[in-house]
Amino acid sequence: MINLQPILENEFIRLQPLLQDDFERLYAVAADPLIWEQHPNKNRYQRDVFQTYFEGAMESKGALLLIDKQTGEPAGSSRFYDYNEAENSLLIGYTFVARKFWGKGYNPAMKALMLDHAFQVVDKVLFHIGANNTRSQIAIGRIGAVKQKEISVAYHGEPEKLNFEYVLEKQRWLQK
Repeated sequence: MINLQPILENEFIRLQPLLQDDFERLYAVAADPLIWEQHPNKNRYQRDVFQTYFEGAMESKGALLLIDKQTGEPAGSSRFYDYNEAENSLLIGYTFVARKFWGKGYNPAMKALMLDHAFQVVDKVLFHIGANNTRSQIAIGRIGAVKQKEISVAYHGEPEKLNFEYVLEKQRWLQK
């Protein structure tokens, strides 16, 4: 079994379990429409739409809050979900990072911490990325994940949208 809400950190970020009390400060990050411009749900910056996202995060019991260790401010969120013991796999997703942290290594550092944690238990990690979200597709390709199929995904409380499923095998991750 895997701990879906560990505390993970390196020299400049900390991932910690997302708590109900984190809603307001995480929404302050998510309220930027440009974060969501390529996402299948472009309205997630709206409070009521973000509330649905947040409820799904809390129900998942795998959501993590990304903290900038230098300032202590929230920088975004991600989560572990759909652990499949039979297939020895886990999904990582629902990730967003505040624009002020884009291009500064926060997303790759967060993914590295999460992948190192996941690969202690599973042999493959999957990612569902919106078909039009080229920014996230490029980022996930940089860490070695490979597109394996196109699927329809219904995010919590939202209609189905076309996504690409990427896979990263443990062996490939360890070779990087």
